[in-house]
Amino acid sequence: MNWFVYLLECRNGSIYTGICINVAARYAQHASGKGARYTRAYPPLRLLATITCADRSAASRMEYRIKQLSAQAKRALAEKYAQIATGAAISATYDRC
Repeated sequence: MNWFVYLLECRNGSIYTGICINVAARYAQHASGKGARYTRAYPPLRLLATITCADRSAASRMEYRIKQLSAQAKRALAEKYAQIATGAAISATYDRC
């Protein structure tokens, strides 16, 4: 089963990074105030990117590496691997995590 690392742009301009198996459902949780404590305080504005990983372990390692980056580097990562989809969502696929 694939796991995903996702990057959200929050209302205060920050970027939240998390992992899940269903990005749409997890985004809905964050948007409704039932996600992480951070996104309850700073609700998401949009999904910046999703990165596909082979399993939870790979997704967790990728999440850790991304969280070490500056906001500017996270935005550059999202742009580098992103393909503009319909609507405001941007998705990216990483072949190897």
